[in-house]
Amino acid sequence: MLPTIEIPSILPHLRRATRPYHDEVEQNPFNQALTAGTVTAAATARFLSRMYGFVQPYEAELRAQAAHFGPAWELDQRYRAPLILADLAQLGSPAGPPLCPALPPLGTRPQLLGAMYVLEGSSLGGQVIARQLAQAGIAGRSYFGGRAERTGPLWKAFCQQLEAAATTAETQAAITTSAIHTFRTLTSWLNC
Repeated sequence: MLPTIEIPSILPHLRRATRPYHDEVEQNPFNQALTAGTVTAAATARFLSRMYGFVQPYEAELRAQAAHFGPAWELDQRYRAPLILADLAQLGSPAGPPLCPALPPLGTRPQLLGAMYVLEGSSLGGQVIARQLAQAGIAGRSYFGGRAERTGPLWKAFCQQLEAAATTAETQAAITTSAIHTFRTLTSWLNC
């Protein structure tokens, strides 16, 4: 009988491996203005426009591969690009923001899971941003607060599904590589 090799939990590994890239993406001009208390409606619209350019094609790929995910993933509750368009309209920004021309590779399920880790995690920080924008009297907060009381439960459900999907060292490595690539691509896109 061969010994069973236990695969460690992916979440602590993902947090450690992506921490520098997570910190880097948060250094964008919008987050700096939030931290400094100088955020404006124009800066919010610019940030949302850039986020739409990343989120919309990512979500299109996720929809295209939805058959690889079961109902427990609750994909229908995870699409947020329409919320960005509503926010941009509320802020008086023109429709049709430019799309990111070079997303990270999203052709496999592990690659999508790495990107999902990044974008689903952003919904947690979005709750904080929504409160900061409300305090500043800036409209266009639905993307940031889009899941309201469902944010925490959806994140927990995602983490459970991710753990169940990351059953081999190879899968975990592919998810981690994708998450890092997603953070790096998003940082470049937000800062250009």
